[in-house]
Amino acid sequence: MIVKFLLILALLSADAFANDFQYSKVETVPDLSFMPHVYTGLDVLEQMDFKPLQGKTIAVFCNQTAVNRYGKHILDILKDHPEIDIHVILTPQYGLFGDQENKTKIIGKVEKDPNTGARIVNLLDRFVKPPEWTIRDADVVLMDIQDTGVRYSTYMTTLTKILEVASELHTPVIVLDRPNPIRGDRMDGPIVRPNYQSFEGYHLVPIRHGLTVGEYALMVNEMGWVKNLLRAELTIIPMANWKREKWSDELDLHFKPLAPGLSDVKSCLAFAGMNLLRGTNLNWGQGTAKPYFRAGAPWISGKVFFQKISALELPGVKFRHIQYTPTQVKGDGSVPIYYQEKCSGIEFDITDREVFDPLATATSIMIIAYQLYPRQFEWIHNNYINKLFGHNLLTAFAAQGKTPEYLPPQWVMDVIRFSEFRERFLLYK
Repeated sequence: MIVKFLLILALLSADAFANDFQYSKVETVPDLSFMPHVYTGLDVLEQMDFKPLQGKTIAVFCNQTAVNRYGKHILDILKDHPEIDIHVILTPQYGLFGDQENKTKIIGKVEKDPNTGARIVNLLDRFVKPPEWTIRDADVVLMDIQDTGVRYSTYMTTLTKILEVASELHTPVIVLDRPNPIRGDRMDGPIVRPNYQSFEGYHLVPIRHGLTVGEYALMVNEMGWVKNLLRAELTIIPMANWKREKWSDELDLHFKPLAPGLSDVKSCLAFAGMNLLRGTNLNWGQGTAKPYFRAGAPWISGKVFFQKISALELPGVKFRHIQYTPTQVKGDGSVPIYYQEKCSGIEFDITDREVFDPLATATSIMIIAYQLYPRQFEWIHNNYINKLFGHNLLTAFAAQGKTPEYLPPQWVMDVIRFSEFRERFLLYK
């Protein structure tokens, strides 16, 4: 109770600063450095007794990651608040509970949350953006979701689509900030070129962008990246005591799986590179217990592949030769490539995450496979790899027969430019 009193006292003594940004407002979080913990936007809002939501009907955009520092989900917290009415629950890819057991109820054709009774609308299964009726009757849209820190995940694209509809309907939006799980001071990969924009590369950012959810939303809104230069009435409730150089597992916060296969910080880091393999006919560990940590195919000689990748002496990673058979597993529900076929290839472990380079590792794997097996290796789905990578640089580089170590320097200037550009939107040191 003493801790809560100190937090409330500090919050009440701080005013919001609305003039630092033209279209958005960031609530000021007071100096809580005397406290030994990191507080997410949800924790801060909870200590404010949800005053911005009192007496309002709200739409909530969340999934299984929206928990407070004690592990209690935002919907379980809100349902006990008599002055807040949850009108609808908007969910991203993989739904409200991710790859966990589905706990929702289906009434007719309507999916409902059994705890709050609110209707659930999955924005990726059926809709590209939220239907107007989901937001029209809401006074506020509340967003609380943990992003991966990697451009491929569709969460920030869906958040942008919600901002689009909210701006058209003049409905205020509140974003509760959360940490970047793989640090906020690391960036890597090429910026998306307009020709290769997609739902998995919607904004002009590098693959690893180093932004929090709130910073990303702030950047999108201020820059008019929503659609047709629209801006939403956006408020960010930031975190307290978060530092950019921290990994999420260094914080005293609950880490919920972010998506199938992304159960911890190490898997998120591997995902930053290995998700690119979805643009090839290599199996990336899908259908096994080690997604994003394997690469193989029935036509690969794993021992030769292991020797070639090991010879590069990539930093922070150790490889081993492996044979495995992908099977259908609990997760995103898709059938893995080479389902029930014996694959040979490599598996790796991140031995030092401070120096491990996920993009250099993944691109090296693909280029070596391209060079060793030119008849078998394929860029699939009409060069889908270019949309994932955000550029045709990788496929062009591979076709030129160059060795893998010369590829990462090609996007250094992109990272430098983005680092300078994003500076104005950073909320934390």
